[in-house]
Amino acid sequence: MASPTDRRYTKTHEWVALDGDVATIGITDFAQSELGDITYLELPEVGDAIALNQAFGIVESVKAANDIFSPVDGEVIERNDDAIDAPEAINASPFDQAWLVRVRVGDPAQLDALMDAEAYDAFATSAAH
Repeated sequence: MASPTDRRYTKTHEWVALDGDVATIGITDFAQSELGDITYLELPEVGDAIALNQAFGIVESVKAANDIFSPVDGEVIERNDDAIDAPEAINASPFDQAWLVRVRVGDPAQLDALMDAEAYDAFATSAAH
C-alpha cells in the first residue's frame, strides 16, 4: 500500500497530517503490518503535552509492545477513544479511522524535517529487507 501523499512520516513509522495548527497523528500501514494483530492501545489524555521524538503512547500486538513517538511538540486536543476501545481498527484502517491523537502544534516547521510519502515508502521498503 502506497502511503498517502497528504502527510509527513517519521523513521519510527508514525504519520502526521497538518490542518492549520492541528496535527493528526497515527501509525503507518507498514508499522501495523509489522506488529501484526493489534490488541491494546494506550494514549495520552486531552490536555497532555507531547514532545518531539518522545514516546506518547503504547501499541501492543500479539507479537510485541512498541512506543509511539511524537513527530511534533504540542498539546493533545483530542484522542481517538474508538481506537482505544477497538485497537484492531489500526490494522484495518491505519490512515483513516484509526488515527491516534490530534494535537495543537507549537511549531509547524517541525514537519519540514519529516519524510514525504515517496521518501517514506522507500525507507519502509528498505527496512522490510
